[in-house]
Amino acid sequence: MNLIKNEKLKEELYEFKLENGVKVYYFPKKGFTKKYAIFTTNYGSVDNKFVPINENEAVSLPEGIAHFLEHKLFEEPEENIFQKFAIQGAYVNAFTNFNQTSYLFYSTDNFYENLKLLVKFVQNPYFTDENVEKEKGIISQEIQMYLDNPSWVVFFNCLRAMYHNNPVRVDIAGSVESINEITKEDLETAYRTFYNPKNMVLFIVGDLDKDMIESSLKESEKFYENNLEEIVRIEEIEPSEIKQKQIEANMLTSKPLFYIGFKDTDIGLSGKELVKKDIITNIILDMIFSESSELYNELYSEGVIDANFGAYFTGHKTYGHSLIVGQSDDPQLVYSRIKEMLKKSNDYITIDSFERIKKKEIGHFLMGFNSIEFIANNLTELYFQDFLLIDYLDVLNEIKFEDIESRFKKHFKEDMSVISIIWPS
Repeated sequence: MNLIKNEKLKEELYEFKLENGVKVYYFPKKGFTKKYAIFTTNYGSVDNKFVPINENEAVSLPEGIAHFLEHKLFEEPEENIFQKFAIQGAYVNAFTNFNQTSYLFYSTDNFYENLKLLVKFVQNPYFTDENVEKEKGIISQEIQMYLDNPSWVVFFNCLRAMYHNNPVRVDIAGSVESINEITKEDLETAYRTFYNPKNMVLFIVGDLDKDMIESSLKESEKFYENNLEEIVRIEEIEPSEIKQKQIEANMLTSKPLFYIGFKDTDIGLSGKELVKKDIITNIILDMIFSESSELYNELYSEGVIDANFGAYFTGHKTYGHSLIVGQSDDPQLVYSRIKEMLKKSNDYITIDSFERIKKKEIGHFLMGFNSIEFIANNLTELYFQDFLLIDYLDVLNEIKFEDIESRFKKHFKEDMSVISIIWPS
């Protein structure tokens, strides 16, 4: 095993690779009773167009197939995976987002047995025409549930207003129409390509024996004949400008909901550059929109917003956006006040607020190491951005006020902003 240390954090990370190509990281947390493992493929809802492994021509699979595949991996011909984990004292779950699909469990006992089970079921899919058809009805109900959720709809409407072609604008689960197009052969194509061990990573956190981890995984790993070099993903051409300024809908809700989005044009970054941009942008959003900010308190004292108001930035190599979210009797007034803020940003972007928020971010980050979920989930997300969590504090410490000023001017432009509103029907 390769040992990676960070002297400032006083934390360690062990790294090794299984013979089949899966990268494994073990983050020891001495004295913790809970243990956590998350097995992830670099494959999410945006990855519908690609060249399948061992083939030459690109394919376009139905929207929602990554999420559909996540559902199907829990199906076995004879045993119930959820029940098997429960018998062994573990909680198991999975999720699909825009860029990854993860399978995870945590337990206090029988960790190595559960680890073997996790690796085994993810690497042994069971697809039949019958069970694929059966799953369509289950996922259709899930999609309908989301379509009836105003908070979900106002979010995706905002993405659809910002993006012309980028698949981030499409619901992660797809549509009822798209999932009904999915076949067993489609699932096999997606699985064969994206669940190749070289496209996956396994993070383990807890008070464990690293040699036992390695021996357990070697007993459970599955070997693949193909030799994956790099998956060829077909990216949609996305114009830099927004698609539409405003999008509205009426649904059953007690109060109007809104999302205000700022589309990012500084894309194509990875590794440290991407992570630094992410940190800088979220610091800016905290400076302007957190409960301690001047703008928040102005709007709150006037009764324009309530405690549901907040903001965050999401950035990846092919897309990025800042979102300001909340509920208000007058969403347009909130939007107007934010646009006014852009014109007098010096009142809100100050050195004092920057230093205060930066200290707060450092504190939150260090506190996160008391949570094995925080460690494992952030290790995973940053890994696929070509960055290790253990180096995060070093990047955070080097950010200067000049970085904040430069990023604000580049990203927070009125002509790159949109608003999505759900009005009570």
